Amino acid sequence: MTKREITIRLDSGLETRPVALLVQMASQFQSDVYVESDTRRVNAKSIMGMMTLGLDSGSEVTISANGEDEKEAVDKIAAYLTRSLG
Repeated sequence: MTKREITIRLDSGLETRPVALLVQMASQFQSDVYVESDTRRVNAKSIMGMMTLGLDSGSEVTISANGEDEKEAVDKIAAYLTRSLG
């Protein structure tokens, strides 16, 4: 299992469009991918699950993945969530 703690830097936080892009990105990987915030852990491949987290820019989360391409999955998702679009 690969894990990484990050701070979300997307200017708009995780609104509908950024969540849809994240889910689409996570779905490209064979590994199980999760996003954790506080005590909640959701499947990053689930748009409804991701929306329930209500994450904003500045939120701290842990991205984890388990499977054959886990490192690549965590790296790519972390890079997406920590980039500023402004």
